[in-house]
Amino acid sequence: MNLNQITVPSLDLTISIPFYQKLGLTLIVKSLPHYARFECPDGAATFSIHQVQELPIGGGIVAYFECEDLDNYVDELKDKGIVFDEYPTDKNWLWREARLKDLDGNQLILYYGGKNRLNPPWRIP
Repeated sequence: MNLNQITVPSLDLTISIPFYQKLGLTLIVKSLPHYARFECPDGAATFSIHQVQELPIGGGIVAYFECEDLDNYVDELKDKGIVFDEYPTDKNWLWREARLKDLDGNQLILYYGGKNRLNPPWRIP
């Protein structure tokens, strides 16, 4: 089994699509007003957004995107006008993360986990 795609809710795909394109995702399906799918620049995963009438209440969805050169990538996105809630920070789970929200409030985390993504020191043998 392999994870193929994550889908997040959006009130208005016409403003969400350019946001995700600015993040670096490639639009591969555009079925307005209800659905759009993107291809990630590395690997084979996809990411999609679908129209909802109202957004979920509470913590909601958290989507992680791994970036090898995280600090430079965040700087590039800042130059494009992307606003971050937290700039790249080393975490005690051995990842470096930057946090932001999309235009619908979905939590996005750009991170670099390296070998610790799949093999942290506390991994169950």
